[in-house]
Amino acid sequence: MTAAVRSRRVPAKWVRGAIGVVVLFLVLEAVTRAELVTPDYLPPASSILRETFDLLTDPSFLGDVWVTLQACLIGLAIATVVAVPLGLVLGLTEIAYRATVVVIEFLRPIPSVALIPLAILIYGRGLEMKVSLVVFACVWPLLFNTIYGIHSVDPVAVDTARVLGLGRWQIGGRVYLRSASPFIFTGVKIATVRAIGACVMPEIGVIYIGVVMTGI
Repeated sequence: MTAAVRSRRVPAKWVRGAIGVVVLFLVLEAVTRAELVTPDYLPPASSILRETFDLLTDPSFLGDVWVTLQACLIGLAIATVVAVPLGLVLGLTEIAYRATVVVIEFLRPIPSVALIPLAILIYGRGLEMKVSLVVFACVWPLLFNTIYGIHSVDPVAVDTARVLGLGRWQIGGRVYLRSASPFIFTGVKIATVRAIGACVMPEIGVIYIGVVMTGI
């Protein structure tokens, strides 16, 4: 396939996607306007768009979004700094992996949502609480993807680097880290999704607690 053909297909793909969005919008609008569905459960699509625009232009809402994104970014950065070097060590050292695998497998299945009450008790309801939950949620995909990436390195490439006279640190950076980078980036993608969830769930939990306390 030539570059010209590909360049023609890309706009066509975007046009088909835009048409699909417009058709979906019109169908939702027609279903609600015809009262086939109660507007209390499914508001008109035009009302949803209007409310969305109002939110996106509300400074207080944008400030809250920035606080959430800030917690996601800080927690993801801390998790990356901790998990990737630790994954390199555990992936390269069999003794270290066997010594820590029991603790890792015990902590990994715990969902970050279950730690919300404990995080609130320790850090309160501020930024530190969200960051701690994001770090816990993001460490595991980063750690295990790094370990899997290290274990997938071709031994021939390592032996070749040794023959060429590269030292241990050079082999670790030029061979292991480069070969494991696709796995690490995959871990970053998974961790990003988990970071958003770990930030949003405490906020929903705090709102729920406030509603319950108000009802009481």
